[in-house]
Amino acid sequence: MSDWDVFRKLARARSILEEPFSREKGGDGMDELERLLDGSNYWEFATALDSRNKARFRYVDQEIDVKTLAESIFAQYLSPIVDLDWSGTIQASRFFSFTGLWSNSSLYILFDCGQNEPIAVAADPVLDKKTIGLWERDVCEIFVAPDKAEPRRYFEFEVAPTGEWLDLAIDLTSGERVTDWEYRSGMEAAAKIEDGRVLMAMKIPWEAFGRKPKAGDVWLGNIFRCVGEGETRGYLAWQPTMTEKPNFHVPEAFGEFEFVK
Repeated sequence: MSDWDVFRKLARARSILEEPFSREKGGDGMDELERLLDGSNYWEFATALDSRNKARFRYVDQEIDVKTLAESIFAQYLSPIVDLDWSGTIQASRFFSFTGLWSNSSLYILFDCGQNEPIAVAADPVLDKKTIGLWERDVCEIFVAPDKAEPRRYFEFEVAPTGEWLDLAIDLTSGERVTDWEYRSGMEAAAKIEDGRVLMAMKIPWEAFGRKPKAGDVWLGNIFRCVGEGETRGYLAWQPTMTEKPNFHVPEAFGEFEFVK
């Protein structure tokens, strides 16, 4: 089964779980779900797939070398599937999942992306410093607001299929977007391109946020993917921002990142 088929299967499972009769009455929907998941624990899948406004970041008692992409570590945890664009429209062939982990030192995010079209990347990527304008090509992004009381102050982190990266501090409290282009998070990034798939990962030390979470804490944020070029370029969003034109900088749309052990 291809990666695309797996993602479609899980997306369908999610849609079934969101149907009221599936949870309350059983019936044909639950029968279909059992067939889709082939005997797996579908309530466990529900926790991962029903990710409309909360993602759980799991604690790991080890430090992860993000350059290895550490698939075996990330694979132990179920991941939210994202196949909606910024307007809430489902995408027929564009999708990704993300997994968040945290340790005593850092936040780790792995993006696992289906790739069914040419990759839009730089011909000569620069890896030893941030790449301004990275969002103009294929990229995955996470926005993180550590203070729930002030989601208009947040941090933006990006990683491209080339391993290029970008870190920015954003302040929208004045009503205008103020960007700290000189912000230095100390993030690390890595990427790997495979047949029909792109893996991208980032490691962000807690010093980048000026605070460190504890189990049970909830931060706010959103997760995105830009893919493709030209008029067909796609803008996927974990929490659709529902703007007239693609715009990710909408704190009112932020979901919750819960740190769990």
